[in-house]
Amino acid sequence: MLYTSTRDNSIRVTASQAIAQGISEEGGLFVPCELPKFSLDKITSMTSLSYIERAKTVLREFLTDFTEEELDYCVNGAYAAEKFSSSKIAPVVNVHGNENILELWHGPTCAFKDMALQLLPYLMTVSAKKTADGKTIVILVATSGDTGKAALEGFKNVENTKILVFYPVDGVSPMQKLQMTTQEGENVAVCAINGNFDDAQSAVKSIFTNDEIKAQLAEKNMMFSSANSINWGRLVPQIVYYFSAYCDLIEQGRIKAGDEINVVVPTGNFGNILAGYYAKKMGLPIKKLVCASNTNNVLTDFLKTGEYNRNRKFYATTSPSMDILISSNLERLLYHMSGEDSNTVNELMSALSKDGKYRVSPQLIEKIQEEFSAGYCDEKCVDETIKHNFDDYKYLCDTHTAVAVDVYENYVKETGDDIPTVIDSTASPYKFSKSVLTALLGGKTPSLSEFDMVDELNKVSDFDVPKPLKALKDKKVRFTDVCDKENMSEMVFKLLNL
Repeated sequence: MLYTSTRDNSIRVTASQAIAQGISEEGGLFVPCELPKFSLDKITSMTSLSYIERAKTVLREFLTDFTEEELDYCVNGAYAAEKFSSSKIAPVVNVHGNENILELWHGPTCAFKDMALQLLPYLMTVSAKKTADGKTIVILVATSGDTGKAALEGFKNVENTKILVFYPVDGVSPMQKLQMTTQEGENVAVCAINGNFDDAQSAVKSIFTNDEIKAQLAEKNMMFSSANSINWGRLVPQIVYYFSAYCDLIEQGRIKAGDEINVVVPTGNFGNILAGYYAKKMGLPIKKLVCASNTNNVLTDFLKTGEYNRNRKFYATTSPSMDILISSNLERLLYHMSGEDSNTVNELMSALSKDGKYRVSPQLIEKIQEEFSAGYCDEKCVDETIKHNFDDYKYLCDTHTAVAVDVYENYVKETGDDIPTVIDSTASPYKFSKSVLTALLGGKTPSLSEFDMVDELNKVSDFDVPKPLKALKDKKVRFTDVCDKENMSEMVFKLLNL
């Protein structure tokens, strides 16, 4: 399988080239030239397999320049039993009726990003050996909270790599901040920026495509790559858990092979739901992909109207991993839906960069709306959803998952489409203890420290506290740097000691 760029469809690279490079030279994102097709028989045959074997079945179709031994090394290492608190890796839990929660947060950082970022360092090291001529790969990450910690944990002390993470100084939860600033590892560094996630992400992209900076790195035998979902190696592992969830629903007797399901995803950068779209295009019987946004509802507006407009007020919400106004992976969807038209993508991305907005053709948005539905959930509804899910069904969910549940419930009311549904749960509720506890207590916020909040939430809910979060209590803060977004490139060199 070969990969091309969303902004230049004459490009052809292998999987390992796409993963090691992270982003195409002209700023486009790598996408497969064609998608593999899975028959219903092939999908059904995966039901009896472990998560690791399901992952290999899907990934070998995309990583065709990896040997079977290399694939085994990557997947077995990523999803080793001691790294995940559930033997299922990504278990599906029925909450009630046709509502099924796909719990993607049983990994070492208690967020869905672990599903990809435990695998990406393995993919990256194998890819680098094939394509990067012994260079040190500098992983540059902008994070709205979860990606940063998951990437740091995945890449810590990985040979021939360095990882630098930038996060918005006031845009992550106290637990997320603590996870990053206490990170262990000789090859890691973390810095806050004065700005929001979009500022960090835009600066990272401009650093990636800056020829002068790349040349300075090359002199030191270094090259940039990405652990954000702009890297294909971050996105491809996410396709796996949709196939796995479908197999689990068959196994649980909730659907028969061939039955359609709906998928609901709390969405910020559009990578998680795009992976569901790829799974559908490969043959997984998904009827509708429901995109759930928080108050920063730029994606909801786009999917309903065809206009993408980031020129709006930015809200810092209780679901910070979705506080994003530039959803990078939407570019990949636009490329596929426009018939692989890189000229159209270039025009749209140029308009977004210049004017902060673009409008797609009526034909294109109609095509997109056949696959996707969208809705958003404000802060009041997040609190109400957390409380009613716990009171009515004894299920404790975090703020991001609550956004998805609320949007799903409204979707069913509006459409009557209540077929079996998978809702992505993207983080442990204990990563957002203050917000979840406040919701359970009907809006009253106890004046407690972060870890006292954790203990109180545990007492109120009787849900287990994940071990990795418990262990943070006595960890020493290592990273305290803060910079302006305009100075991120200088900070990169400082953190690399260059």
